[in-house]
Amino acid sequence: MAIVAARIEDNARFGILLMLAAWGLFAFVDVSAKQLVTSGLPVLMLGFFRYAVHFAVSIAVILKGGAQWDRFQTAHPWQLISRALLLAFTTLSNFYVLNFLPLTITSAILFASPVIVCFLSVTLLKEQVGPWRWFAILLGFVGVLIVIRPFGETFHPAMLLCVAQSTALALYSLMTRKLSGIVSTDTMQFYMGATGTALTAPLAYWAWQSPSSGTEWLLLIGLGLGGWAGHQFLTNAHRFATANTLMPFTYSFLIYTSVFSYFIFDHIPAFWTLSGASVVMLSGLIIWKREQRT
Repeated sequence: MAIVAARIEDNARFGILLMLAAWGLFAFVDVSAKQLVTSGLPVLMLGFFRYAVHFAVSIAVILKGGAQWDRFQTAHPWQLISRALLLAFTTLSNFYVLNFLPLTITSAILFASPVIVCFLSVTLLKEQVGPWRWFAILLGFVGVLIVIRPFGETFHPAMLLCVAQSTALALYSLMTRKLSGIVSTDTMQFYMGATGTALTAPLAYWAWQSPSSGTEWLLLIGLGLGGWAGHQFLTNAHRFATANTLMPFTYSFLIYTSVFSYFIFDHIPAFWTLSGASVVMLSGLIIWKREQRT
């Protein structure tokens, strides 16, 4: 029989710990990807390892209860595949822009996604939004403009790809919200790994370049393990706490990437990056607070 979603439990503290662990792992994936792309490995190859290892772990988890093929079944295959394609685009575009941009800039733009989720909830889902949330939406886009500074000397076209990536992540979040509670975490993980692997395998074969050291092999495998574990923690966090409780802790990713950037890449975030990131975070927190009141 198909796997069913796990029941919700009330343990906010544990949910917050899972959320912090998830974003720490996502930061590790980004740091590893930046190290690998700067060493010359193709982005398509990184994407393949990110999803192939993820796929292998997902199969092992599902089959631990016995080789029953109906455990892979779901009533929502196309929604899960569409969700996985959105994440695959986000992953590959993120790995690509790391060739050109510091982690702090990519993560600052990425965290406009809660603002975009709120905007899409109005335009696509026809949800009612009051003046405070409209103000937060506008504030979030101002924050992104501060980070990008489209008419400044530091502007790079890859920043626009970051905005597209943030939009894809927002759509992915909306689909995850819709599927949570009706599709199990393991099934979501399986479809994510299968779709990403099928998409990237032929591209990786075409762009293949053998890693030059054991460290590079470990980092490549770590992309998949870290991605799988991060999504496992992230999805399970919502079993123990509400989305409104967990949302502020997503910004821990900005702290992780700033620390990693300083100690590994010797990069200190620019004033405008920190300012824009702060504005984006403020807009997200306003949306979070208004949703709590609702």
